Amino acid sequence: MNEFLEILKHEFELPLSNPVLVFALILLIILVSPVLLRRIKIPGIIVLIISGIIIGPYGTGLLEQNTAIDLFSKIGLLYIMFIAGLELDMNQFKVNRNKSLLFGLFTFAIPLIVGYPVCYYLLGYDFNASFLTASMFATHTLIAYPIVSKMGVSKNEAIAITVGGTILTDTAVLIILAVIMGNAQDGGLTMDFWIRLVVSLTIFCGIMFYLVPKIAKWFFTRLEKEKHSHYIFVLTVVFLAAFLAELAGVEDIIGAFLAGLALNRLIPHSSALMNRIEFMGNSLFIPFFLISVGMLVDISVILSGYMAIVVALTLSAVALFGKWAAAFFTQLVFKYCAAQRKVIFGLSSGHAAATLAVIIVGFNAGIIDKNILNGTIILILITSIIATFATEKAAEKLLLENQESDPEVIKNSENYKKESILLPLANIVNFEKLLEFAILIKDKVSDNPVSILSVVPNDEEAEVNIAQAQNKLEDFVRQASASETDVDVTATIDQDVASGISRKSREIIADLTVLGWPASSTNENDIIGDKMAGIIRGTRNTIFICETHTPWATHERLIVAAPQKSAEMAGFELWVKKVIKFSEELSIPILLYCDKETQTAVEKLVEKLKLRAPFEFKEFKNWEDFLIISKNLSAEDIIMFISARTGSIAHRGILEQIPQKMGMYFKENTKIIVYPREK
Repeated sequence: MNEFLEILKHEFELPLSNPVLVFALILLIILVSPVLLRRIKIPGIIVLIISGIIIGPYGTGLLEQNTAIDLFSKIGLLYIMFIAGLELDMNQFKVNRNKSLLFGLFTFAIPLIVGYPVCYYLLGYDFNASFLTASMFATHTLIAYPIVSKMGVSKNEAIAITVGGTILTDTAVLIILAVIMGNAQDGGLTMDFWIRLVVSLTIFCGIMFYLVPKIAKWFFTRLEKEKHSHYIFVLTVVFLAAFLAELAGVEDIIGAFLAGLALNRLIPHSSALMNRIEFMGNSLFIPFFLISVGMLVDISVILSGYMAIVVALTLSAVALFGKWAAAFFTQLVFKYCAAQRKVIFGLSSGHAAATLAVIIVGFNAGIIDKNILNGTIILILITSIIATFATEKAAEKLLLENQESDPEVIKNSENYKKESILLPLANIVNFEKLLEFAILIKDKVSDNPVSILSVVPNDEEAEVNIAQAQNKLEDFVRQASASETDVDVTATIDQDVASGISRKSREIIADLTVLGWPASSTNENDIIGDKMAGIIRGTRNTIFICETHTPWATHERLIVAAPQKSAEMAGFELWVKKVIKFSEELSIPILLYCDKETQTAVEKLVEKLKLRAPFEFKEFKNWEDFLIISKNLSAEDIIMFISARTGSIAHRGILEQIPQKMGMYFKENTKIIVYPREK
């Protein structure tokens, strides 16, 4: 018994040394702490940092800094920077790039200009410490972005340019970090340093933005079925990029950030792979890093004298003032309202990911001291709270202004939340890509699941066929759950497949139906066969007919051709929204061939609904010469044809020949035919 008590005593000696017990304790903190403090609305990032302070060597002493903690902390830091690059909306940046660049200049330069003299003259730090700390003020982490997304105001232009400005600020600050680290080393900023930095960064960027996307595209295409391998591949790219960044003479976090930018277009935001990346990061790696940051905070330094408190309050005041000034000048230049200025300030005032990255690197290199490190942690606590509350208040005001200015938009938005997608199962071989397409275009605020339907003949083996169909569909249920998309699987009996699909479409009041390319496409003169024609005639909702041989994320551009009077069809607004949503998910531009009237209608709709759309228009009326579109078409382009049902206001006889031409002349391309909803 005494021996057991001795073992027990040894296991619980402080600091804890048993790696299993240490890991279990950290997981318990990650699990419990956010739940306990959720009611008082403290942001999760703050909870985890405070937890690290409590259990760390300067708190209760439960844990000490060791190699295991350092390893997981490094993984979490790289993961934060990788996700920061991966989640940037590149299409959004392209549409508002000029405004984003100007805001990025304000939010980078103003905090830097204000922060440097404060750190150098007021706080008395040297050039390296002052400049690095001032550059930290320029960073911002969009910790409050989920608030505007949840409230449905994320399409507001002020929010769009704030998100886009992140690209400039984070990239510029990380380059400054490399320069400061070089200046702190023996030899300083010599000509050899600048030549080495420029050459190594050029080679490194060439690898990241030319070689890595090509390898990733090849990997995702050749090993499309190996879903778990995709995640391992992504992690490999992140850590190899971090290592290559160190070889190039810059910090590893720059490599992780550039890895996110390099893979940005190949990982759709609604994909299962993105869900896995965010799940592992948010549930394990990033919380581990935040706890380890808290463990670095020395409470005794803060309490030992007034200097630490002065540094902490000064850093927080300068950081908040710099971001407020940037928001104020942005409002003046673009003539934004007060609510837009406040939401810009709220989103950009939060400091977390890049801030922590810069300060931790500077602290480990001996450039900054404990006072700045502890002051930065307090700054993160203060700015995270202010950013959360300021963004929520401003978003509520923006939402109220939108409702007052355009009640029709809100009405449409409420209807849109009830969006229902029907996905009939015809060919199980290509069904996985159809389901992925439905997930990509599905509106995320809709509570309705994607309805997967299998229609079996009404014969003696109907019951057996239904059971077999349901078993086949289980794999696709797992695929949808991997991307956190609800699906509803139904097998029904009907004499005719087309009538079964039409009946189910009416039952669930489907907004759109996603179909695979007809099996009759082997006959180049009969793309739309009797069965497909029956489905088109029997349903009045919007229909997407798709064929792709490669993963959706590997495409380069979306080419859309719309006939005259497309804007007068009832389904015009829906297909335009879906085209934009699809483009956003794949981060690809849209080239729309149409007449002037349709172009004007699209531009008005985009402006009315405050959508972000990287459209390029080309006037096109000669549908007899449809193949002229193939002039500048590459194998990586998606060709989408907006058709019209017989009797529709936009229907013309020539349109019925287009599917055959697509099947005959665009064999290598991904093809989509759209039949918009009828009244």
